Amino acid sequence: MSHIKPNDQILRWADERPSHVFLRQIHGRRFHDYTFADVADQALRMVTALRDMGLKPGDKVALISKNCAEWFIADLAMMMGSYISVPIFPTAGTDTIDHVVTHSESKAMFVGKLDDSKALSASLENMPGLKTIAFPYPTISCHYEWHDLIANHEASDERPVHQDSDVMSLVYTSGTSGLPKGAILSYGGYCWSAQRLIDHIGIEPNDRLFSYLPLAHITERVYIMGSAIMGGIPTAFPESLDTFIEDVKMHRPTLFISVPRLWTLFQQRIQEKLPDGKLNLLLRIPLVNNLIKSKIAKNLGLDQARVLGCGSAPVAPALLQWYEKLGLHITEAWGMTESYAYSTLNYPFRADKIGTVGNAGPGVEIKIADDQEILVKSEGLFSGYYKNEEASAETLVDGWLHTGDLGELDSEGYLSISGRKNDTFKTAKGKFVAPVPIEKRLFELSNAEMLCVIGSGMPAPILLALPHHFPNFDRARYERRVKKVIDTINGELESHQQIKGVLMIKEPWSIENGKLTPTLKIRRHKLEQEYHDVGTHWPKGTLVQWEEDLR
Repeated sequence: MSHIKPNDQILRWADERPSHVFLRQIHGRRFHDYTFADVADQALRMVTALRDMGLKPGDKVALISKNCAEWFIADLAMMMGSYISVPIFPTAGTDTIDHVVTHSESKAMFVGKLDDSKALSASLENMPGLKTIAFPYPTISCHYEWHDLIANHEASDERPVHQDSDVMSLVYTSGTSGLPKGAILSYGGYCWSAQRLIDHIGIEPNDRLFSYLPLAHITERVYIMGSAIMGGIPTAFPESLDTFIEDVKMHRPTLFISVPRLWTLFQQRIQEKLPDGKLNLLLRIPLVNNLIKSKIAKNLGLDQARVLGCGSAPVAPALLQWYEKLGLHITEAWGMTESYAYSTLNYPFRADKIGTVGNAGPGVEIKIADDQEILVKSEGLFSGYYKNEEASAETLVDGWLHTGDLGELDSEGYLSISGRKNDTFKTAKGKFVAPVPIEKRLFELSNAEMLCVIGSGMPAPILLALPHHFPNFDRARYERRVKKVIDTINGELESHQQIKGVLMIKEPWSIENGKLTPTLKIRRHKLEQEYHDVGTHWPKGTLVQWEEDLR
């Protein structure tokens, strides 16, 4: 059965409910609204503009921008014109931009909202032949301006028919190790995954979505954009990171997805105003309990959210349990670019399954290989890696996706992930250590803001941790607390897994300093390289060292 495609669906909505608001761009602290008819009209005009530039069906077109209404419209225009979209993370460095544009052979690029345009400017200097189109946000000077193209072109009357196997997009993985690979995504795989999600979660008449996680990442593109277009759900976009919480409050989404890092930051904001001791006391008082819960939800703009989600990186079960006691049930989900981010999810939410990533979504099969690798089979699998047959053949075997993640299924089919195959490292003593379960436990025991266990080729594992600085921070007291945590966890670990030392990191890891991927996963191999000598020459009898004292 052929699936209805996003480009056809938007035209259907424009026909059936032309004046209904679809996209809401927050700008100057107010909503700028686009109806379904506006979105379809602008996308069709952009098709004509791209044709006038000499672009032909099948050409690749890159897109680099933070989320905004024009991102959706440009993506729809590329589908309507039979172009292959190549999204690039707005935080990508020059090397990544160069690689993605060159490797994909993109002929043009949409340039949108960016916090910093230095990397892009440097890349574009090396690509004088690349046609650039500026979204209506001041970023860098481009060959064409969005509003001019829309105003000066008629809506296209072309209506291409896409087969399920046709290539829709090349999505480059965020590359926790090595160069990003271009996953080939088809129309059929995309539509199947988005529709399965919609069917599973259900669409309600007053649903609202909020789009802020990078659309260059598969989770946002399927869960938010896919649901928005296929389900016809109004979707808002934030003005900036600084106004983020206020923007969420303006829209009050009913379906909201975040990543562990942001759920942790929200938690810290709440704890600063309401420490856990006081919070737990208030939650025990029957009449106050509901008032506190609703006030916290309202302050996050999530008082009307019926489904909350978390994915993209490992999350500590303790964090989800903390939210659960506040009445905020966060569905953990797991997937990857190669499975359109749709594999497992803890939905309907079950508190007793926190610590798992849920069970297989409808239409998905999961099995565990002999070496504990998680294998996935469904209609929503990618078609291979662009220009990389060797990696494609290793990843797709007999219809099964070899995910590279390790895990196990419980008796009810709920999946627990223990780490990545290539995260497991071997110490100098030749013993293997899987760091992810250790890190999850450490998050439960400590109040570190970020942490990472490394140890490849070292005498024993060491922990890199960014302390969460409280007012009147007392280093000696903090070190005593750290000793307590390490003694506890080492008592639970086999001798070769035990943590020998803790290095307190000076600077937070970020996308900008190359320690985090654009989806906020830690680049473990970068940290392994940087701190290898520190771990190898760890002073005997010392548990804690501070990075600022080493240099």
